[in-house]
Amino acid sequence: MTFRIRRIFYLFSIVALASACSLPAHAWWGSKKRAQEKAGAALFYSKGCSHCHGADLQGKKNVPSIANIRKDKSWTPERITGQILHGGKKMPPFADSLTDQDISDLVAFLRARHRPAPPATASAAE
Repeated sequence: MTFRIRRIFYLFSIVALASACSLPAHAWWGSKKRAQEKAGAALFYSKGCSHCHGADLQGKKNVPSIANIRKDKSWTPERITGQILHGGKKMPPFADSLTDQDISDLVAFLRARHRPAPPATASAAE
């Protein structure tokens, strides 16, 4: 009986390992990245970024559009982080009001290929 249980366990382990290895790398990494993008979307609306940059990220009078920031090669993640932390031109700095994780999430949201929609509670506040 014990041999039979060990054999079933061994076969189950092989099947589980084969299943895990068959997933592409982006399936493991992508879910964390997607969660970060969603958290960034929530922050963008809840922290008031959309008040100046617009709900659609198209900007407003005297405020630049950031809708296509991911396509602009000069706006690296490091530069976006610096802009959020230190501000510049008319943008205030947010180093004191955002955590490192918040900033990382916002950068993930801004650089996302397919930006997630804000949570219903965040868009209702607009």
